[in-house]
Amino acid sequence: MKQLIIAIFAASLFFACSTQHEEKLPIIFDTDLGNDIDDAIALAMLYRYAEEGKVDILAIGLSKEGEAPAVCLDIFNHWYCLQDTPIGIIHNTVVCGNEDRNYALALSEMRDLKGNYLYPRDLNIDHNALPEAVNVYRKLLAQADDSSVVMVAVGFATNMARLLESQADEYSELSGKELIAKKVKTLIVMAGSFDGTAHSEYNVKMDVKSYKNLVSQWPTDITFVPFELGIQVLYPASSIENGYRDGHPLAAAYKNYLEMPYDRPCWDPATLLYAVEGNYLFKESECGTVTIADDGETIFTPNSNGRHKYLSVNKKQADSLTARIVSLCENFER
Repeated sequence: MKQLIIAIFAASLFFACSTQHEEKLPIIFDTDLGNDIDDAIALAMLYRYAEEGKVDILAIGLSKEGEAPAVCLDIFNHWYCLQDTPIGIIHNTVVCGNEDRNYALALSEMRDLKGNYLYPRDLNIDHNALPEAVNVYRKLLAQADDSSVVMVAVGFATNMARLLESQADEYSELSGKELIAKKVKTLIVMAGSFDGTAHSEYNVKMDVKSYKNLVSQWPTDITFVPFELGIQVLYPASSIENGYRDGHPLAAAYKNYLEMPYDRPCWDPATLLYAVEGNYLFKESECGTVTIADDGETIFTPNSNGRHKYLSVNKKQADSLTARIVSLCENFER
């Protein structure tokens, strides 16, 4: 019995030490928060991963212009006690995004019976004066270890293209492309469609020029999570109705996006899950090269020397993805 107790103690100590020294995945998360509710679901997952010690959130950048997305992101950061997370915004974009179902605006304007804002945010800052995402990214990449940062982009490619085109500055003497090649491990994007239907996916179509530059110039591997994958992974309305306490901002945002009850495809959550947890719930294509037509259609050409690939799932994998996403989001707050 004494030997058994010693063995159990030793195993527990080994597990604790292993967990303590497990390296966090440094992530920069770029989102068009406010356009589709799945961006907010992905944010909730990102915070859970941070709480579990799996990721180090270097920054969250916005590819949707306007004050409401920045305020909404600030609200989420405060709710999950990660209000020190750097935020990058965007100006002078060629895209507008969804305004008629803007849950970011709804969440930022909610007030209690006394007229105070319902959700805490940093009232001492001008959200329109936050730094540009490309500048935030350059600063953090310059400070990062070589080939360490995973970049996840689930909105438009505008910030990624601007990062590529950026020049030497106070943070680094390297150009954007050189800085990416030196510091970024891989890029995971929610974009495109590869099911043979000639579908022009929304994120690509809204800024074709930036995505063309991205696929032709980005110096690391790129993995695409396409439209046809996310539409198979449906976040259940029953989770929103039963899995969150009253006043939870994710539930409030979800209910303000569309008339309840509805199940929403999880394009962005699936993208983040792959970035953090790997390919165990996905099928990866062979290597190849993605090109983009003028109308936004994404074309994949197999090429053993290519640096692009895309993901797909079967029904069983899609169901498992849904269950995993729900488990990460429900009943969690810092």
